[in-house]
Amino acid sequence: MVLQRDMPLPIWGWADAGEEVVVTLGDDTQRTRADAGGAWRVTLAPKQAGGPHELRVAATNTITLSDVLIGEVWLCSGQSNMEMGLTLVEDGPREAASATDSRIRLFMVPNRPAGQPLRDTDGSWIASSPQSISQGGWGGFSAVAYFFGRELRRELDVPVGLIDATWGGTLIEPWTPKIGFERSQALRSLHDEVVRAEGEYERAVVASLPAIEAWTRATRAAMEQGGGLPPAPEFPRHSLASERRPTGLHNGMIEPLIPFAIRGVLWYQGESNAMAGDGALYLDKMKALIDGWRRLWSQQELPFYFVQLAPFRYQRMDPTRLPEVWDGQRRALEIGSTGMVVTTDITDLDGIHPRNKATVGQRLALWALAKTYGRSGIVYSGPLLRSIAIEGRTVRVSFDHAEGGLASRDGQPLTWFEIAGADGRFVKAEARIDGETVVVSSPSVAEPKAVRLGWGMEAQPNLVNRAGLPASPFTSGS
Repeated sequence: MVLQRDMPLPIWGWADAGEEVVVTLGDDTQRTRADAGGAWRVTLAPKQAGGPHELRVAATNTITLSDVLIGEVWLCSGQSNMEMGLTLVEDGPREAASATDSRIRLFMVPNRPAGQPLRDTDGSWIASSPQSISQGGWGGFSAVAYFFGRELRRELDVPVGLIDATWGGTLIEPWTPKIGFERSQALRSLHDEVVRAEGEYERAVVASLPAIEAWTRATRAAMEQGGGLPPAPEFPRHSLASERRPTGLHNGMIEPLIPFAIRGVLWYQGESNAMAGDGALYLDKMKALIDGWRRLWSQQELPFYFVQLAPFRYQRMDPTRLPEVWDGQRRALEIGSTGMVVTTDITDLDGIHPRNKATVGQRLALWALAKTYGRSGIVYSGPLLRSIAIEGRTVRVSFDHAEGGLASRDGQPLTWFEIAGADGRFVKAEARIDGETVVVSSPSVAEPKAVRLGWGMEAQPNLVNRAGLPASPFTSGS
């Protein structure tokens, strides 16, 4: 496996109640005793990158983990565009064939919803190879995660551990812990839904106890008398144990990872919420997810880098739903230690799963290298709306991440700009680059009040910065 460098390392497990446990990694040894329920945990001192090391856990029995590396660990989660395996993407077979790197380690979390937070998960760490990268999941290990991890290996020259916890077609709500919903007034109904389900499950368990106790007595008697065993009563099922219910995937796929030390999170999800009509509410749901995970990991500045959804011709869907989610994702950058990759230029309008995942992973790595690892001189984001200024019949739009000037990706006039007057009706507008700003106007709008870019699910605006990174869609009315 890979353990996170330069960070305290929690190591935990289970033993007999009161059993002494001794954990050793290199010259660091920590002792503890299991509590009344058998749980134990120690925290090892931070370690520098390197290895291989041996991790030894000794109690009544001894467990030895060999070939343990110290490096950078990232959790990669979301729905199908994060889940999409390396063998399915552009140049996938060629990339998989060259994926041999024993210092990139992969861990794929099994798809398992749960009604209550689980303590453990099945799965194992494995070194990256053409065979391991192609196995499991949907076409193998997450392509976005792999391309991101490969960039970190090249740039940082340390071991990289990637945790793939993904499930296609899922909403954001099942990935969000209960604690994430607690502080959101906009999501109070989801919090209440979880509380009701927990109460219903507890009452069902209590109601089932007499039948379970009677079966236990009958079974013991049958075993003593050598008779046939009676059929077991059905145990109540938790209604949240579903990939469609709030907290269901967090409980089964994320909670068991906590408190494993990680550097940060990559997130690629939202198509299902766009189709559900969330619009601007997706921002509140992102805040709940990020806040919940950060609180549970006790890392309030845990880096959280996400991918803005790609344009796609959704069937039977209002074409403004996707831009509303885009704008919610853009506004999520207001949350500290977050970053967003724009994908409007690397999409297939007829496929909800764009196959160019290498560029997505590389752009995520730009954010990590610049903001998490402090690399200077890296242009890591495309232009992001900063402000607008009304100048007579025109609107001047200023952008962050426009240093050195803006450009048109294809050399053609800027596309997908619209302008509106006091009536709020947007019309197609002309837009020209003026240094690090864009001046927008329309002969049909004498007194402009607002401007927007890329407001349609097929929008592929051609505005980029000097590094060729695309501008995020926006509306100045948000």
